[in-house]
Amino acid sequence: MAEVREEKIEIPMNGGQAEAILFRPDGAGPFPGVLHLSDIWGIRPDRKAMAARQAKEGYVVLLPNVFWRDTRLPVFDFTPQFGEEKTMKRIGELFAALLPPQMSEDAGIYLDYLARVPGVKPGGLGVVGYCFTGAMAIRAAAARPDQVAMAISFHGGGLYSDTAESPHTVLSGVKGRLYTGHAKEDRSMPADAIVKFEAALKAWGGRYESETYDALHGWTVPSAPIYHEAEAERAHAKLLALFKAEL
Repeated sequence: MAEVREEKIEIPMNGGQAEAILFRPDGAGPFPGVLHLSDIWGIRPDRKAMAARQAKEGYVVLLPNVFWRDTRLPVFDFTPQFGEEKTMKRIGELFAALLPPQMSEDAGIYLDYLARVPGVKPGGLGVVGYCFTGAMAIRAAAARPDQVAMAISFHGGGLYSDTAESPHTVLSGVKGRLYTGHAKEDRSMPADAIVKFEAALKAWGGRYESETYDALHGWTVPSAPIYHEAEAERAHAKLLALFKAEL
């Protein structure tokens, strides 16, 4: 695997600047580009490590602060504990600053930026989202259908609902391949929602794969209390196989 260089950058957005980190493998390239979208906890050491690990396999990986409208880094200025009142209040503030229209708009800007980075291979880009940004990965594929060749969601929440803003409603705009890796137990994506989402994928008619991992929501993140090493490694291997096939 290649060594990786890490560069802090600022991406011009509509109404501000988004902090981001660009991970580049050593070598002349060009390398395929990947947009890595964080979970609700934002950019922190283990998220950076996950992005860097992907870059080591020969990808230029862009990790933006998706909450730039609300805050600069760090996203939490205290140690968050899920379920604790202060933490849940902060999570609500973060969600309120990144609604579906903003997800689509921002994802398009990130992808446009990534495509212009020197050393990024021309052609299709990859996107991977975790937790609530699983939906953002799908919205990215719809926002830039001619750029996104492969979009991946791991333990993505809220991929299907009966609302007009449900992520499944943008599938008609997607040209690339989709992969969704669900958790076996996930309050944000229960079994009945998975069934409905897969029906929507089938009706869409594009190339997709969906499977359920024997783990709980958030299993891919090493610092998470429900981290499942074996299933996290399986997810990582799947991601690499998909990116190798499509990018």
